[in-house]
Amino acid sequence: MCPNCFGSHLDSFSMQVLVIANPANTNALILKEFAPSIPEKNITCLTRLDHNRALGQISEKLYVHVSDVKNVIIWGNHSSSQYPDVNHATVSTCNGQKSVRELVGDDKWLDTEFITTVQQRGSAIIKARKLSSALSAASSACDHIRDWVLGTPKGTWVSMGVYSDGSYGIPPGLIYSFQLRVKKENGRLCKVSVGIFYRSF
Repeated sequence: MCPNCFGSHLDSFSMQVLVIANPANTNALILKEFAPSIPEKNITCLTRLDHNRALGQISEKLYVHVSDVKNVIIWGNHSSSQYPDVNHATVSTCNGQKSVRELVGDDKWLDTEFITTVQQRGSAIIKARKLSSALSAASSACDHIRDWVLGTPKGTWVSMGVYSDGSYGIPPGLIYSFQLRVKKENGRLCKVSVGIFYRSF
């Protein structure tokens, strides 16, 4: 069923919506247009799959458990145009939190191979298996919903596609992936203010 059909059916209900089907950002925007009664804050789209893939790449590179890596950011769309950002990411070590860039010690890898691997992981899986990564997407959807309902762990943010309020120069009204913390008591999505690193490639 198309997003505008879903929108017309859902318009009379009060709910929180996670859009997964690609193009997820566009479908979330269409849903909002056809279900105007659903508040903007209640519509999100899935970029947690990309977020988890970024965490996985870092954990594999550093030979650490994926749960020890946190605070990567997926900026933009769930597509090959996204920007996986590790400039604020950290790893839990026996000596405390250390920056990913410091521990990896290879800016060239982080600025090239890491980014393209995360951006193109979905198409690489389809090419290799002739099937989509449906189970990974389902697991990421569970992660997204868990954090939306229960809140994000202290000191941790996650990536979600949400309505832009103009932060970071992204035009208001677009569905865009940002770094977010979630307040446990009410499921409120709170953008985390971080500095923007401009790097030459």
